[in-house]
Amino acid sequence: MSLISSILVGIVALEHVYILILEMFLWTTPRAMRTFGTSKELAEVTKSMAANQGLYNGFLAAGLVWGLCYPDAVIGWQIQLFFVICVVVAAVYGALTSNKSILLKQGLPAILALISLLVF
Repeated sequence: MSLISSILVGIVALEHVYILILEMFLWTTPRAMRTFGTSKELAEVTKSMAANQGLYNGFLAAGLVWGLCYPDAVIGWQIQLFFVICVVVAAVYGALTSNKSILLKQGLPAILALISLLVF
């Protein structure tokens, strides 16, 4: 696996750690409300749902890091491939059902990582 692939997968993992923090711990802050386009009222009533969603984003990040750190390169590549595909699917679904900008913000880094994993 190439250094470029590792960097791109690492960026996707870091992005999902950031999303975890926003959704689990900062959901009702101005930054999170601006990021996700919610009002204070909506943020308050969806706080537990967002925390749950943040946890799932953390699982994606953990899987990506696991793949990067796995001692067997072939198995590590397979783990990364699986979790990057999960992120791409989530981004496509989010773009279709919620906000098209998700495809750019969440999907583009994952798509680049996916291409890199498949090519390099």
